[in-house]
Amino acid sequence: QEQVVESGGGSVQAGGSLKLSCVQSGYIWSSCGMGWYREAVGYGRKLIASITVDGQTAYADSVKGRFTISQDKSKNTLFLQMNSLKTEDTGVYYCAAGAPHKALGWVRCGNHWGQGTQVSVSA
Repeated sequence: QEQVVESGGGSVQAGGSLKLSCVQSGYIWSSCGMGWYREAVGYGRKLIASITVDGQTAYADSVKGRFTISQDKSKNTLFLQMNSLKTEDTGVYYCAAGAPHKALGWVRCGNHWGQGTQVSVSA
């Protein structure tokens, strides 16, 4: 079974930065990329950044230009560098394997979620 452990969250003031990490273990979806999701209260869990198996990245408009997704495949680790944080970035951040889909944009590979990491941004 796939396992992911997210870390790096915390409390920061608006304008600050955080770097999240996601370590994968167990079953690795070798044909899938990875995505970062954010779950904010009242907004559900949404994909905010993704990276395909060949390294192509994509971002939600709300984080474009401020967040950067990257990975170290040798360590099965995914990162999310978050700069210029805003209060609306507050939420629990999750990582999960996924892949581009012609009709749906992005779909998950598997159905396991980690525990997530909390990010709180204050004004």
